[in-house]
Amino acid sequence: MPRLPPATPIINRRALKTRQSNGHGAFIPSIRKLVFEYCDVWPSSANLRTYIFNHAEQLARENPHVEFVVKQRPSKEPVIRGFYLNDRDKVIGLKGYEVTQIQQKVQLLLDSSGAKIVPLKRKTVVSTTEAARGIWSGLHVPEPYKI
Repeated sequence: MPRLPPATPIINRRALKTRQSNGHGAFIPSIRKLVFEYCDVWPSSANLRTYIFNHAEQLARENPHVEFVVKQRPSKEPVIRGFYLNDRDKVIGLKGYEVTQIQQKVQLLLDSSGAKIVPLKRKTVVSTTEAARGIWSGLHVPEPYKI
């Protein structure tokens, strides 16, 4: 009796590979730099100065992939800026925030991806190719639309 070929082809296990992506095999955080800007004199910067004095060193040790910059911003309100790998940045004003609220905002910037905020109510059209799209109007046709 002749031998029949197997029903499914034999697959070499070495040929089964997945492509590496962010989160699979290695995680690349999207934030690259945090800049704390404060004024030495203004009372609105007091809580940020306290946060930097008490928490900045520990924060830098926990996040070695992030560059931390502390700089003075004379006669201006305190802000924190997050710079991301997709060449975007987010700025949060810290006027009137307590130390715990500043800590929450820093964590928000560390966890954020830097992408634009997308509305969830309706799906927007995302295309990889350029296309001519526009809004149809009854006023721009040879014969006007009659109701």
